[in-house]
Amino acid sequence: MGYVVRGLAREGHFRVFAVECKEVVEEVRKLQGLSPVATAAVGRALAGVAMLAVDLKEGKVLLQIQGDGPLKEIIAEGDAKGNLRATVRNPWVEIPPEKGKLPVGKAVGKRGYLSVAKDLGFKEPYQGSVNLISGEIAEDLAYYLTVSEQIPSAVSLGVLVDTDGSVLQAGGFMVQKMPDATEEEVIELEEKIKALPPVTRLLSQGYKPEDMLKEIFPDIEFLETREVRHRCHCSLKRVEEALIALGEKELEEILREGKPLEITCNFCKRTYNISLENIKKLLEEAKKRG
Repeated sequence: MGYVVRGLAREGHFRVFAVECKEVVEEVRKLQGLSPVATAAVGRALAGVAMLAVDLKEGKVLLQIQGDGPLKEIIAEGDAKGNLRATVRNPWVEIPPEKGKLPVGKAVGKRGYLSVAKDLGFKEPYQGSVNLISGEIAEDLAYYLTVSEQIPSAVSLGVLVDTDGSVLQAGGFMVQKMPDATEEEVIELEEKIKALPPVTRLLSQGYKPEDMLKEIFPDIEFLETREVRHRCHCSLKRVEEALIALGEKELEEILREGKPLEITCNFCKRTYNISLENIKKLLEEAKKRG
């Protein structure tokens, strides 16, 4: 089981986050049957959303990446309890490595958008979106945070995939500039991050999330450590609520076709069988709700 940390550096001039989530990414890879490049892309999205979610006291964060590359769409979700899940529209995309690296940017595409929705339990979730600038996910997420949420950020994400497709390493770190940070501190930060080895190399060398951050800031005050795990919150009740939300006309059409439904969760691949008798009950409920 992996974990994510958050803290403060330089007397609160910077907020820092880091995560190790190899087991989560490997579980998603197996469930979704991901190709190596899809694993790398989805793993980066999971690491990114894990660091966004560790800031929450309750609720969840959904990261959506939609590009013109063959993967088409990636959705990663994390909640305040450390539960993560993800899915991708085209999980079997095969693109050979280029210069020893899986070409995530080519698989995602450079045209499209990245959006973040935060459901904090209010009536309407907060949502922001930016155009993709590279498809590399880390760069796009940093751009989103800087432009949409107006928090200048540096993000580094990495997933190392073995020759058999399994996940060897997965994680990342994020640094956010606070208003009191000086120009000199920002320049020093940029130089340190630029000089760092890739995230996957650090993890392969035995670095923990805290160690990656200490390579940038030796004086970190860690505020929280939170375990992360793969967990899907789908259920029969949620499926039934979704069917009721379709409305009377749709449910009546399903009944006219005379076939029970088989609905598979996009995230965990669990299948729910809905009988015609149950659909009749859902139709009655839809009528009651008007």
